[in-house]
Amino acid sequence: MIEINGLYKRYHRQQRVYDWVLEDINLTIPNGVSVGLLGRNGAGKSTLLKLIAGMDTPSRGEIRRLCRASWPIGLSSGLQGSMTGRQNVKFVARVHGGRQQEEEIIQRVQEFAEIGKAFDEPIKTYSSGMRSRLNFGLSLAFDFDVYLSDEATSVGDRAFKAKATKAFKDKVGQASLIMVSHSEGILKDLCQAGIYLQNGHATWYDHINDAIAAYHAETEVARHV
Repeated sequence: MIEINGLYKRYHRQQRVYDWVLEDINLTIPNGVSVGLLGRNGAGKSTLLKLIAGMDTPSRGEIRRLCRASWPIGLSSGLQGSMTGRQNVKFVARVHGGRQQEEEIIQRVQEFAEIGKAFDEPIKTYSSGMRSRLNFGLSLAFDFDVYLSDEATSVGDRAFKAKATKAFKDKVGQASLIMVSHSEGILKDLCQAGIYLQNGHATWYDHINDAIAAYHAETEVARHV
């Protein structure tokens, strides 16, 4: 279970204070329920995922993770640019207590990412797609209760997208997802519930189709303004 209580988030850059990205978010995400996260560009979807993952901290409020959540799959951040793909995987394996299975984890990530010789080259030489592939494979190498996905199934060519979608489907029953995706088909296929972000606020829907309908209603209004 993930509990979000009175969550606010905004950013301060160069003495400038921005408006709230997220404002007074109160949600309880139950165990075993996969959730699609919807909203227009800039609505705060990636920000909320980072906060849930613990990669960022709220300006106010709190998030209680009563489960083991992954980092956001699909984001290329969090990898050390001067280290090779192999070195990054080895480091993460040790941090997450997988030292005894280190070689097995390295092999699994290398096979899943499909980046060839680049696996032994510095991350800073990778394209964003290659970073995301490595990040995806690395996340799946560990057993989390909840996998966080930020457009992870949109990375790579058609074959890799199908592979990524299947990887998530294989996790169903063992773990749940909190997923950002512009593919409504993927959300309907993998998620039961939905969270819709609008103007910094979040609305929970028990059914993903209702969350998608709310998103359509907003975009339809915006088109006629």
